[in-house]
Amino acid sequence: MRLSAGTKPVLLDRVKRRELMTLDDLMRLIRDCASQMNDRYGRVVFDEWAVVSLRHHQARVIAYLGPRNDVFLKNFANDLAPLRAELLDAKYGPGDFEFARHSVGTGFESFLVLAEGVFLICNNTNASMTEIAKDPRWLNAQVPFAELSEKVRAHPLAY
Repeated sequence: MRLSAGTKPVLLDRVKRRELMTLDDLMRLIRDCASQMNDRYGRVVFDEWAVVSLRHHQARVIAYLGPRNDVFLKNFANDLAPLRAELLDAKYGPGDFEFARHSVGTGFESFLVLAEGVFLICNNTNASMTEIAKDPRWLNAQVPFAELSEKVRAHPLAY
């Protein structure tokens, strides 16, 4: 939209530029989120938290917290199966997330979009989302995850 200030035209930017989050900031927020979720749930909700890039049709692990460091990428394609369709759906933007209710074993339970083509993958290698969600404490344990998603929505990962 053009407005005039005297005789000189001025262009106003309608879109407020968002500050981007660094990987270090994100990892601090993930550790805090995991700790809060575990405290509210009474045991570990997700024992794997991985920041992955799927840009250029290639999986790349950017950061990983969990028990399967050596085999995480090796099993990535199989473990991604429960969430593959949702993960590759372009309708999701930074801060959006999805849970896979029927994932079993090491199949991924959740993802959170961090930036275009970059995701936080969350997983419990010992329990499915169905099992996790049966516990009434799950409802309260989701609060820190939702808060993390809002922080990412406001400040997507700079990657």
